[in-house]
Amino acid sequence: MLIQLQLIPGAIAEMLASVSDTGSLTLGDRYGLLAATLDDSLSEEERRAVNRLLRAVVRGRVKISS
Repeated sequence: MLIQLQLIPGAIAEMLASVSDTGSLTLGDRYGLLAATLDDSLSEEERRAVNRLLRAVVRGRVKISS
């Protein structure tokens, strides 16, 4: 069974703004990042935003909420 994930238009920009405000990723944000990493049609700007979010998590600047 193949599950197709699709991002809502503008989701990455909204996620970036939300994480900037709260400093944490929600479960919904994590699913959005999963969908974004699997989406081959992202623009270069969206791809960079996803990479910034992931680097911030790795460096401990963004927390992962339960």
